[in-house]
Amino acid sequence: MKKRLWTLAAALMLPLAAFAMTLDQAKSQGLLGEQPDGFLGVVKATPDAVALAQEINQKRRDAYLSIARKNGISLEQVAALAGQKAIERTAKGEYIKTPEGQWVKK
Repeated sequence: MKKRLWTLAAALMLPLAAFAMTLDQAKSQGLLGEQPDGFLGVVKATPDAVALAQEINQKRRDAYLSIARKNGISLEQVAALAGQKAIERTAKGEYIKTPEGQWVKK
């Protein structure tokens, strides 16, 4: 009985984010896509997708800024390079944004 209570207590302590959508899920469902500017874009807006994009984009911005400062270059330069690499790594069937601003499936 104690073991069950501990298991239940542990499960209740898990952060709610653990139950939220993952980036891979959002991309495979066509909700989010990679952009040339190095940040995620919202292809189809749902509350979970928008929240996930905001969270990940903030983390990306922080990482890009750190890299830019260490290398004496602009955040935009780092983000553009990261965007190029992210688009190259995007799986077939997932969305990418063209330089013209159109969402297309890779």
